[in-house]
Amino acid sequence: MAAIDEFLNAVVSPLNYLATASAEAAARTRLPGAALAARGRALLSGVGDGRVRQDLESLCEELASWEDVAPEEWAAHLDHCRVLVERLRGSESVDVLRNRTSARSERAVAVSISTGHSAHPKPVAGGGRRVPRDLGGREAVPPYRRSSGDAADHLRALSQSVQFVRGIGPRRAEQLKRLGIATVEDLLYHVPFRYEDRRTLTTIRQLRLGETASVIGEIQHLAERYVGRMRRRILEGVLRDDTGLLALTWYHQVAYFRDRYRVGQRCLVHGKVEGGVGGTKRMVHPEIDVDPDLDARGILPVYNKPTSVSVGAMRKVVQQVVTDWAERLPSVLPQAVVEAARLTDLQQAMRLLHQPPRDADIDALNASRSVAHRSLVFDELFFLQLGMGLRRRAVERETGLQLPDRGQLAGRLRQFMPFRLTGAQERVLREIEADMAAPHPMHRLVQGDVGSGKTILALFAALRAIENGYQAAFMAPTEVLAEQHYSTIGKFAAALGISTTLLTGELTRAKRRAECDRIAAGEVQLVVGTHALIQEGVTFKGLGLGVIDEQHRFGVLQRAALRRMGGNQRVTPDILLMTATPIPRTLAMVVYGDLDVSVLDELPPGRQPVRTLLRHEGERAQVYDLVKRELDDGRQAYVVYPLVDTSDAVELRDATTMARELARTVFHGYRVGLVHGKMKANEKDAVMRRFKAGDLQLLVSTTVIEVGIDVPNATIIVIENAERFGLAQLHQLRGRVGRGDGAATCVLLTPFHRGDAAVQRLQALARTADGFQIAEVDLEIRGPGELLGTRQSGLPDFRVANLIRDRGILQDTRRAADMWLEADPRFERPESQPLRVVLAHRWAGRLELAEIG
Repeated sequence: MAAIDEFLNAVVSPLNYLATASAEAAARTRLPGAALAARGRALLSGVGDGRVRQDLESLCEELASWEDVAPEEWAAHLDHCRVLVERLRGSESVDVLRNRTSARSERAVAVSISTGHSAHPKPVAGGGRRVPRDLGGREAVPPYRRSSGDAADHLRALSQSVQFVRGIGPRRAEQLKRLGIATVEDLLYHVPFRYEDRRTLTTIRQLRLGETASVIGEIQHLAERYVGRMRRRILEGVLRDDTGLLALTWYHQVAYFRDRYRVGQRCLVHGKVEGGVGGTKRMVHPEIDVDPDLDARGILPVYNKPTSVSVGAMRKVVQQVVTDWAERLPSVLPQAVVEAARLTDLQQAMRLLHQPPRDADIDALNASRSVAHRSLVFDELFFLQLGMGLRRRAVERETGLQLPDRGQLAGRLRQFMPFRLTGAQERVLREIEADMAAPHPMHRLVQGDVGSGKTILALFAALRAIENGYQAAFMAPTEVLAEQHYSTIGKFAAALGISTTLLTGELTRAKRRAECDRIAAGEVQLVVGTHALIQEGVTFKGLGLGVIDEQHRFGVLQRAALRRMGGNQRVTPDILLMTATPIPRTLAMVVYGDLDVSVLDELPPGRQPVRTLLRHEGERAQVYDLVKRELDDGRQAYVVYPLVDTSDAVELRDATTMARELARTVFHGYRVGLVHGKMKANEKDAVMRRFKAGDLQLLVSTTVIEVGIDVPNATIIVIENAERFGLAQLHQLRGRVGRGDGAATCVLLTPFHRGDAAVQRLQALARTADGFQIAEVDLEIRGPGELLGTRQSGLPDFRVANLIRDRGILQDTRRAADMWLEADPRFERPESQPLRVVLAHRWAGRLELAEIG
């Protein structure tokens, strides 16, 4: 093997150079491939017939053909040589080679995007060359075949009703629509949620409890019987092979399965093995292939489906759509991007996902880590990031107000304030002021936990707009919250001589008209209100700043309306968004990818963290005693329930029933109120006002108080069935208390015991008060959820990508999209034309709203 090591040393040196050289330098380099190949072949006589010989022969073949290959195809050869070197020589030298190759790939993409040429190979449809593999010889990457024809025509065809797929009529189309599958494209992107390995058969005797397996046998028995007091009908069968018997059981669709199978049928049965009566083995609702073709066994995809459609029927439907329609999918990614990310085209990816070959890596498929998965995810996220990049650039192109720092009002405000800004507040304020001084509109989001001091920063920003001769608007999601902000801001505004008004839906028609006239005339400098601010009849003489509090409660169109209310000026006002709902840093680049984001990560001095207690519902009496002690000391409390009313589906306490029960029993003699999301807005606001004023001592509610009023006197909150809420939501609810100077407590009540997964999750909340850390944990457990709702963020829906699993790809697509937009911001190159078409299709009319975030 020493001779092989010497040979590989001679090979690695030029390969290292090619891996690190620029595209231009590589093109001038001549690799002595034929001489190296001859040297390698001379070693074959001393090598046996095993894997080492095969790899050495392959390496010599690559080297011998190198001189006949164009420079733009060298990367494919280099990748394959890298695999062979790893096998022959071990990982140490290959690690160096891999790192250098990665660095070269990044530079090559940058060069190719800026020059319009690729330094990587151009795969030929149909192949002919050996397909490059990942390190270790993992799954091959089929060549990326760019789509021909008009992308718009292809997308129109794919937008047809799923009813046009062979084998799907009106009835089944309606069934699929209930699953969110309305078009041909929807069905193509309905990827399997798992894969079953049918490549290996076992015998009944070899079956092990708990395993999922496939076995071939003959149905020996099949009969219905009735079980239980309710006389439930089930179907039971027995499968026999030469080694034993296997029980089969069906609890649902008994008539369907009874008619489908018969005694004497030879079939392949696949399912999870369970223990039966008397130590027997059984499968419940197994998948059965009647008269199986043993040569056709392989990896079977499993799909989510409407309950009325069988597993096999769903698979057949998807297979048909792939066969007839996959070629219409527009594969239009830039060549440089494709080659840097090692992707295959959409048509090939769909075939690999829906019709995996027998030699596919089933573990990679089930982990969504296959080349096909990666290619679809990258394609989806690339167009997402492309749209987000256009959003950012659209804001940068707009004409802003460029408001200089005059310093008078801000300086006076600092004198009036009974507190000093924290270091985090000062940092974020500098970022806001820099935005407002810039010639393009500010488009900034301030994230900060409850009580971190976002409102005072918004006031500083408003003062800057006002002293430059413009108006400022402050929009809150509820009337109570708007009144709270008006009260807080109004005290400072009055001391500074600034005219203010409160605009909500509660104003009489005459009063509203009068206030609107004052706003239009410029007599009001600072307007605080709800969505009434953006309703018909409200115009500003010159809006310089719009502030949106708890911005996730507003839709994209509402934010757009506020930005368009700048009066007759031809410039866009600055927009400042604020939220106390922590968005994990993992998702910030997606949800707020078009915004500049500031984070307030420091609480004001004197603010104490809320003590969080985790209690079993068996300790309810002690929890109620704790609440009573707070009420008896003149404090107030919340009790939160997951449901508004009693539900037949789940056995949980509900707010409506418990408000009556608590007022009648445990808290008899105390003033108890009820608020929930089904109440009319004016009814909710009336209850909240009574609680804020102290007329109510105990407020029973649902999560409607998650973003609510500031009641410093509320010192304890009890959350029933805490396991039913997300951690980020629990953190928001916890923030309803501890808003005064005294200590506060949050009690999480759960029926689960210590050691249960639900309790461990809640313990994570009790250990930290950092909302961002909690949000990260919540994201891992619950997934992106409503954070990515299109109403709130204006984003396309995700069909394949999972933003937790695919974080790395998300970052890669962000870089790739930014580089492409940097090189071709107006989509003028020929390669950008189909990108423009697909981008418009994916965003489905949302890009015109992109400017407002």
